[in-house]
Amino acid sequence: MSTLLIHDCDPGIDDAVALLLALGSPELELKAVTTTHGNVSLRRTTRNALDLLAFAGRPDVPVHAGAAAPLVRAPVYAPEIHGQGGLGTVTLPEAGQPVQAEHAALALIRLAQAHPGQLSVCATGPLSNLALAERLQPGVLASLKEIVVMGGSLDTGAPKLGNVTPHAEFNTYADPHALRVVLESGADVVLFGLNLTRQVRVTRERIAALSALGTPAAQLCAGMLNGYLDMIEVRDQKVGALHDPCTVAYLLRPELFEVRSARIEVHLNEDEQLGMTVLAQGEPNVRLAVSADEDGVYALLSRRLG
Repeated sequence: MSTLLIHDCDPGIDDAVALLLALGSPELELKAVTTTHGNVSLRRTTRNALDLLAFAGRPDVPVHAGAAAPLVRAPVYAPEIHGQGGLGTVTLPEAGQPVQAEHAALALIRLAQAHPGQLSVCATGPLSNLALAERLQPGVLASLKEIVVMGGSLDTGAPKLGNVTPHAEFNTYADPHALRVVLESGADVVLFGLNLTRQVRVTRERIAALSALGTPAAQLCAGMLNGYLDMIEVRDQKVGALHDPCTVAYLLRPELFEVRSARIEVHLNEDEQLGMTVLAQGEPNVRLAVSADEDGVYALLSRRLG
């Protein structure tokens, strides 16, 4: 049986690679792509999602635009990593298909009700859309099969270091209040923090191997990832991380990752620790990914993009 999936995202280079991996995997039935503010503005993330689906020959997958801003704080973006357009140095032909009129949060509620206990959500941006859906329809997130989230950074498997502040990962920092809503929803959350995703490194050698596959999808991913490394090398960082695709890889091959039950809390105070995630005592509220088979993730990516 295929996994019914919503990809909630803010494309974004690594979101784009994750989406192309999902589209190249017949085990996943992509019911919708929902977009949010994040790496770039909502207008731009939505345009990127539409263009990526057209590039992949899947204009049939509906795109629903969602939150243009976090629940509480002002939006933050990451053009220094993803470029002004969101896909680094890559520019795609503009898709002809329109965005759906239905808001992303309403689409999530509708699809969850249509497929109780069967719908998975892969969330690779700020969690604003999921939190809005939970506020509009309490219990909707707990009715999902699972929510696989890229967010946070923990002291498990690697040092707990942020990528937007010394303490916080970008998606969590961009809407920490939304993460709190999701963590308190009772949903089955699988959390991929920086401590995990930094175990799946992006290097020029890995990119060259993808490019050598020769397919349009592989070469697009290679082009975006090369642009990503160019961006971070300016910031004196030599090795990147394949953050968002780890979530889709988990849906396809969970045995590539070790997960443990844990309780995670997020700091909401408006200080230097805003958005910091910490391991806490008490009843577990996530399954936390703690280790990855790096070669296995790239082998899976190569098979599906190739």
